[in-house]
Amino acid sequence: MIPANPVKAAAEMSMAPLVVFALFFGFAASRIETHLRTSLTTFFEAVVATMLVIVRWVLLVGPLGVMALGFGVGAKMGLGAAGALAHYVLIVVAACLAITLAAYVLAALVGRISPMTFAKAALPVQVVALGTQSSLACLPAMITATHALRTSPGAAEVVLPLSVSTFRAASAAANIAVAIYLAHLHGVGLSPANLGIGVLVAAAVSLAAVGLPAQVSFFATIGPVCLAMGVPLDALPVLLAVETVPDIFRTLGNVTTDLAVARIVGRPRNDGQSIDDDIEQSPQRAANVSFDK
Repeated sequence: MIPANPVKAAAEMSMAPLVVFALFFGFAASRIETHLRTSLTTFFEAVVATMLVIVRWVLLVGPLGVMALGFGVGAKMGLGAAGALAHYVLIVVAACLAITLAAYVLAALVGRISPMTFAKAALPVQVVALGTQSSLACLPAMITATHALRTSPGAAEVVLPLSVSTFRAASAAANIAVAIYLAHLHGVGLSPANLGIGVLVAAAVSLAAVGLPAQVSFFATIGPVCLAMGVPLDALPVLLAVETVPDIFRTLGNVTTDLAVARIVGRPRNDGQSIDDDIEQSPQRAANVSFDK
């Protein structure tokens, strides 16, 4: 899990080993002298800011490439492909929405926060997700949202970057949905064993993916899942032409689950009560404080 060459791991998008190295590097950096640590932090902040600028450039140019692919598909296959592609979009969007709703349930049951409070905190992040299709680009908004979620700032600053790098529940579910759709399209029967293997591969692949629009890594993330399940890859180039819409909901599900995880890990532990309850009861507790000393 620890890469022999971190630069090579980054170039090959091997995110899991890279995250392990980053954790060790961060812990080691916390042990050096303050002025050296400050210089190191400033350097990486500049790198992050620069990379976000590059991401914005990619996002600006990306729609042109998608439009060109869509035009090519329409010219070759005509209107007959519209129904099949619409069916594909609906299936993948439904899978991503199911994961998004599950994030609300987990935040309420495990994170002990009211669904309305969670929804209000998540809304600005979801708006950014809809506009950028990149969970990485949503990271600053997610860190800001943790104040509304009332999570521990220290926990959020550790959990959210790690979650954005490795935890993409909606992407894994969407990749499984794509493989199932292709299997149905090609008439390939899937056994429970095939589905189980596909789930494991999708989870593993999602760890190594980058938090950028799915068009960037469409074949790299879905191809291994399809191959593991014995599903042909012939139709993937066609599906890429309409991947923009499903990818919006992939990102929506990913950032929502990331926020739910941040809330679960960083929520206050006060006698098993939710933080909303604590806030409502805090005036009463303050009124009952004795000042006899």
